Amino acid sequence: MAVIVKYIVVRNGEEKMTFATKKEADAYDKMLDIADNLFEFLESSKIKLNENQLEDISLLLAEKRDKLMPILRGIKPNKKAAKKSEPKKPESKESAPQKTKAQKK
Repeated sequence: MAVIVKYIVVRNGEEKMTFATKKEADAYDKMLDIADNLFEFLESSKIKLNENQLEDISLLLAEKRDKLMPILRGIKPNKKAAKKSEPKKPESKESAPQKTKAQKK
C-alpha cells in the first residue's frame, strides 16, 4: 500500500487546487491572497467592471506579479529577455556562409 501526501488549497470551503508539495500549495495560496486584494482594489476604483472581469484581471495580475512589479516601479519591460527564452531556429544550409578550401584547412 502506498501513502500519498496531497496539499489542498481551500478557499471559502471550496477546494481550489491540489499540489504534491507544501511549497507549491503555499505559493498558490499566496497568489490567491494577492488576487483577493487586487479584486478589492479594482472593485473600489472608478472603472466599472463586472465581477467576472474583476476576477479575471485580478488573477492575471497576481499570476504575472513577477513581470508586473518592475513595470509598477517604472522600469520598461525587457523585450530582449523574452526573446532569449524563445528557441533559436536552426540555420538552413542555403543561408549559412560557405567555407572556402582555405578556411577548411
